[in-house]
Amino acid sequence: MTRAITYSAFGGPDVLTLTDVPASDPGPGQLAVRIEAAGVNPIDGKLRSGLRPSGEISEPRRTGSDAAGIVTSVGEGAEGFRVGDAVVLFDASGTYADEVVVDAANTQPRPPEVSAAEGAAIGIPVGTAYQSLRSLAVGPSDTLLIHAGSGAVGQAAIQLAVLWGARVIATASPRRFDRVRGLGATPVAYGEGLAERVRDAAPDGITVALDAAGTDEAIQTSLELVADRDRIATIVRGRDAGSFGIRAFSGGSPEGLSPRQLEWRREAVPVAIALMAAGRFSVELGPSFALADATQAHRALESGTDGKITLLP
Repeated sequence: MTRAITYSAFGGPDVLTLTDVPASDPGPGQLAVRIEAAGVNPIDGKLRSGLRPSGEISEPRRTGSDAAGIVTSVGEGAEGFRVGDAVVLFDASGTYADEVVVDAANTQPRPPEVSAAEGAAIGIPVGTAYQSLRSLAVGPSDTLLIHAGSGAVGQAAIQLAVLWGARVIATASPRRFDRVRGLGATPVAYGEGLAERVRDAAPDGITVALDAAGTDEAIQTSLELVADRDRIATIVRGRDAGSFGIRAFSGGSPEGLSPRQLEWRREAVPVAIALMAAGRFSVELGPSFALADATQAHRALESGTDGKITLLP
């Protein structure tokens, strides 16, 4: 047996329960991984609460998709991995656990320069940022406006866009300006008059915008400043993006992602790991919680906190 966080009904953080579950051996092309850190993502809370439709719950459901850990067993055909390897997991299933079985295709080697907590913070945020910027064809000729620049997706998008030669303007609260500025973006404050502040910060204009905030202010400011609506995207407002004539990506996309966009999300993980190992990319770590305290972790997620929340089994 091993331990995992499960829930048997939709609801608030209190539905999360630490449960003994049967341990599994890896099948062909799979790895068993002892979890050292699991990333806590907003989508985890949306699935747990039922806000994101996921079908009826007929048996206890596990949660979590990002993690980092150590390989404990290698299934037949899982080439390139050995017992004892440090790895990053992404797009996995049930990573809020002591151990998980995962497809080797959803696993990347983790160099010693990348901690387990940092590795667990990569999957969804960096994959979303990377795919969104690739879909918008962000490059050296662009000035990019990112809404919610101090969040996990926003921080990843800032760093990637800067590396690709773009100039970046990022909205944030003033207390987070130093973090945004340190990543290479020009920060501007939310609130009334946002469009004028962005114009002052980018007098030559904004060519592309990515909304990670989901507010009416973010959508309307983007529409006001970006001439080509095909170069405005949201990762939050998929339900009404079409009414504005803008694009929706990731969990915000009602139609889902194209095969190419899914490839970009996967491509993001080894790219980010290599950049982190070289000291050219960072993630901001927030509070960590024991696995048994997943309820408190989800409360922190919903109340808002700086940096990435992780569970440490």
